[in-house]
Amino acid sequence: MTTEVVRVRERALASAMIEIETVAGRRLRRLRRAPGRMVGIIMNPIIVLVAFGYLLGGSVVAPGNTDYTEYIFAGGLMQVGLAGITPTAVAVALDLRSGLVDRMRSLPISRATVLIGNSLGDLVMGVLGIAVVTLAGLILGWRPHTDPLSVLAGFGVAAVFIYAMVWVGIMLGLLWRNLETIESVGGLIAVLFSFLSTGFISPDKMPALVRPVAEWNPVSAVVTAVRELWGNPQNVSGFAATHSALVCVVSLAAVLLITGVISMRRYRTSQY
Repeated sequence: MTTEVVRVRERALASAMIEIETVAGRRLRRLRRAPGRMVGIIMNPIIVLVAFGYLLGGSVVAPGNTDYTEYIFAGGLMQVGLAGITPTAVAVALDLRSGLVDRMRSLPISRATVLIGNSLGDLVMGVLGIAVVTLAGLILGWRPHTDPLSVLAGFGVAAVFIYAMVWVGIMLGLLWRNLETIESVGGLIAVLFSFLSTGFISPDKMPALVRPVAEWNPVSAVVTAVRELWGNPQNVSGFAATHSALVCVVSLAAVLLITGVISMRRYRTSQY
C-alpha cells in the first residue's frame, strides 16, 4: 500500500468523522428545543421502578427472598432503550417530512455517516437517561455487589442495548413515516418486550405458555447478563439464561445487523 493511498484513506476517515460529529451535534441541539423527548425516555423507567419496586415491592417475592428493587432494576434500565424507540422513529419520520433527508442526500457526504451520526446523537441521550435512572435506582435502594470493573461492564452492556434499540427506531421511522403508526408500533414493542421478559417477573412465576417466550426474549438475555455483572438476584433456568452472555451477544449483533442493513437501503430510496 503506497503512502498516497494511506493519506487518501486517512483524509476520507477524517472527513467521515467530521460529518458524523456534525450530524450528531445537530441531533443533540434539537434536544434543547424539544426537552419533552428526554423526559419521556427517563420518566417511563422511573415510574416502573417506583410503582413495582417501591409501592408494590413488599408484596412481591424476589428470587431468594431478596430485595425486589435490586431484582427489577436491570429490567427498568432496559426500558430506557425501549422507551427511546418511538422518539427516534418519530424524529426520523419528521426529517423525511420536512425534506431534510432529501437535502442531506444531495450533499457530497456519505449516506452512512448521516444515519450513524443520528444514531450516536440518540445514544448520548440514552446514556444520559441511564445516568438519571441509575440515580433514581440508588435512591430507591438498588445496589451493585461486584467490583467496579464488572459494574462498568454492566452499564456498557446496557449502552449497547440502547444503541441497538436506536437502530430499531431508525428503521421504523424509515419504514413507516405515519406518526400514528410509529407511536402504536413503538409502544407495542416497548410493552411486549419489556413485560414478556424476565425483567420484572421470575420465569417460574409465569404461565407455562409464555415462559419460553420470556426466556428467549433478547431483553431477558441482556437483563440476565447485566444482573450477573452487578451481582443482583435472579432465577436462572433454561439455555438462554444459563448462557446469557452468548445469547446477549448474538441477539444484539443480529438486531444491529438487520436494522442497519434495512435502514441503509431504505435511506437511499426513501421519499416522502
